[in-house]
Parts: sequence; C-alpha cells; structure tokens
Amino acid sequence: MRHELRVTVGPAGFRIGSDWRQPLDRLAALYRGYPAPDIPDFTVRLFAPRPWRRFLRPSVMIGGDYMLPDAAPLSLAHGMLAAEMGMNLQMALGQRRYLLLHASAVERDGRALLMTGESGAGKSTLSALLGERGWRFMGDEFALIDPETGLLHAFPRLVSLKNEAIGLFDGDVDANRLGPLMRDTPKGDIRHLRPPEAAIARMAEPAKPALLLFPRFGHAPDVREIGEAEVFVRLTQASTNYVALGETGFDALSALVRTVPTRAVDYPDTESAIASVERLWAELAA
Repeated sequence: MRHELRVTVGPAGFRIGSDWRQPLDRLAALYRGYPAPDIPDFTVRLFAPRPWRRFLRPSVMIGGDYMLPDAAPLSLAHGMLAAEMGMNLQMALGQRRYLLLHASAVERDGRALLMTGESGAGKSTLSALLGERGWRFMGDEFALIDPETGLLHAFPRLVSLKNEAIGLFDGDVDANRLGPLMRDTPKGDIRHLRPPEAAIARMAEPAKPALLLFPRFGHAPDVREIGEAEVFVRLTQASTNYVALGETGFDALSALVRTVPTRAVDYPDTESAIASVERLWAELAA
C-alpha cells in the first residue's frame, strides 16, 4: 500500500494501509501518542475498487486479514470512518484471545462498568461522557473479557459520536481531540473523539467487571432487574466470537453472568442516565 499507519489499541496492534494519505493523516492526528506495534496482530487495507477510482470520484473499499466481500465502498470523505470500521472488523472476525462483547466500558477504583444494548441505546455516548467526569474510559465498541482471569481489558479506540451526541462535546473538550465532521455516512453524521490522556496512558491496565447495564435511550426513567438466563442470551447476541470460542466462551460468559449484578436502565436524556449510573454504582458495585 502507498501509505501506512501502525497503532496499538489495548492488547491489539494494527497495520493500516491506504491508497490515499488523507485518511491516515487524520487518524494519525487523533491516535498521536498511542504505541506502534513491532508486529501487528491485524492488517487493514483501504483501497480503490478500480484503479481510476483513486482519482475520479474516489471510492474506498475496506479489506485486510478479514473482509466482507459484499460490503459497499465509502467515499474518500468518509475514509477515516472506513479505517475505523476496518479495525473493528478485524477484531470482530479475528480476535480469539478474548471474549468480545459489543459493549462500552469505564473503570473506577479498579472495577469496571459495562454497558451493552442495541444500536442507538446510547452506550457510546454514556461511556464517553463518564470518561470526561472522573471515570477511566476503557472503550465504546468492544469489551474484552479474559477467559482465564475474568478481567476486562481496555480497547480505547476513538469514540464514534453520532448525530445529536456530537453537540454534547462541542466546546466542552479540546478541539484537538475532535476529528472532522463527516455528514451523511451510513450511520448518519459522525465525529470521532480522542479518549482522555489517562485512558490512553493506562490502557494496559485491566479491571474487574463490577456492574453490567443494559441502557435504553428515549424512554421514561426506569430501572429493572433481569434474570440470569435472559442476561446470558442477550450477551451471546452481543458477542462476535462467542460461538468461535466454544466451551471457553461459554465458561467465560457464564462466570460473568453469575458474578456481576445486572440492571436494565431506561432514560430520557443523558443527565438522568448518568444520575442512574452513579446511583446504581453506589448501590451494587461496592
């Protein structure tokens, strides 16, 4: 590939190659200070589907060690998003060391709060806001559970702020931590946020899962208990590699469900969600 960027996020190292310099320059600005792997675990490729598409209406395909052959290309204006999607794809399809949960996570005093749910539930926004309010941000895309120890390992990639969530951070964080605003992507408007420096400096530190929440945005405030059987099923649906890990994945997920208190949380706005999180943390994670 003509251009290359190497970056380590948590326990995973990436080599990102591109036919264009622009997406990697934008990534490098936000991933500044992250270590570079000597031997990457995964390779991501951003390439033109046809040679002329490098110049004429540039079109970006996502490839690498793992790829989706029927995936549609993105415009070069969304090339940074394509790189992030490629990194997530390699983890989702290729990671076998950890049990992966599609979840966000933050840490306080060595204990971790996990949040998972359907797209649009607000878990990324909540974890990013908590990361600005005294919690250590551990990730908004994947929670990495070590099957041997049960500890959660951080994956503090850039936070993908979407649509209305973008405005929650404008003016409240250093502008150098925000990437370009990308409009009309397949997921709406997106702007990437660099995690706080403490999250990057401490990304090699694992934490013990202490509370699991299923947040749901746009509903009247409510907190509900969930039975272990339902929690287990929901988490199998939230994992990208549970089946591939076989018995190891079953044992790891079973231990998580048995030992970590869980609640479903409905909320109408972010401030009420944060208040609910703090109250439940004080009640259940002690």
